Amino acid sequence: MSSGSEAPTSGEYIQHHLQNLTFGQHPDGSWGLAHGAAEAAAMGFWAIHVDTLAWSLVLGLSFYFIFRNTAKKANSGVPTRFQALIEMVVEFVDTSVKESFHGTSRLIAPLALTLFVWVFFMNFMDLIPVDWLPHVASSLNVPYQKVVPTTDVNATLGMAITVFILIIIYSIRFKGVGGFLGELVFNPLNPKELGMPKAAWPLVMAFNFLLEIVGLLAKPVSLGLRLFGNMYAGELIFILIALVFTAGSGVIGAGLSATFGEHIPAWFWVVACVAVFATLWANMKEKLNNRNTLCLLLAEMLVIGGLAFVGGQLMHFGWAAFHLIIVTLQAFIFMMLTIVYLSMASEHH
Repeated sequence: MSSGSEAPTSGEYIQHHLQNLTFGQHPDGSWGLAHGAAEAAAMGFWAIHVDTLAWSLVLGLSFYFIFRNTAKKANSGVPTRFQALIEMVVEFVDTSVKESFHGTSRLIAPLALTLFVWVFFMNFMDLIPVDWLPHVASSLNVPYQKVVPTTDVNATLGMAITVFILIIIYSIRFKGVGGFLGELVFNPLNPKELGMPKAAWPLVMAFNFLLEIVGLLAKPVSLGLRLFGNMYAGELIFILIALVFTAGSGVIGAGLSATFGEHIPAWFWVVACVAVFATLWANMKEKLNNRNTLCLLLAEMLVIGGLAFVGGQLMHFGWAAFHLIIVTLQAFIFMMLTIVYLSMASEHH
């Protein structure tokens, strides 16, 4: 946020958390990172959101290595909780594909699994407290850090456009070029079946094309904007909660601010994140029972947030618990719409 000692205003705080780390060409011709929304806007269309690309890549590779490692260790014996969870996800996606895709393709099931888990991982980043990773980034002289890729419309529309290209490919593959173009100009009104004179065919075909092309282009737009809108709204609510209940100066240890001074060091937030995820991971690996896990998480929450901000922590927890449903649901909807759209592309009408 602000580089000086003066605390940022509410507007500056919100604007900072909603600003992407942007790389592009400055008006003077030089290349570099933008240091504000105005500089980012001046970079134009070809500017790159570095944080969106980086986190998308990290989360995509995490998905690949986690599932690959679990598959390599899978055996016919009693599975661990984590292996059982992975198997449940794979079986769930496989069942969804079998029920919704009516064609034949070896790509659909892997694509559906990738989209579901990858979008879920990106959405799940919204549950990490909004100040943690940006604070670490600012300590490393990185001015902005937006860690939820699906709150960037460029990411969601990028995935949607990829799905749209697959829709075109599947349409041509299963119907041929003539069949694909025929669906655009002979639906919903087929002049031949309606017995219209051939002189009227061009007008009817043009009318059909306008209707069908709008419906075709609406698929990627709705696919990308639906995911972006839901996740952006969820992130904004987390930012507002953090703005009202500023965590980090609790009762324990006379408060973090009293211990560290005005600026809490980045290493503390890194250690806090590692501690929380290590506790959850130990529980998934059955090295900690549920009771000890809850006790450790409670202790970590009190140390990180402090007793004086229990209200804010409870609001964060309540919204996070509800938002977890949204996170999963949006990943599921994105996957299912992709399967349905590709199934429609492979069917003859």
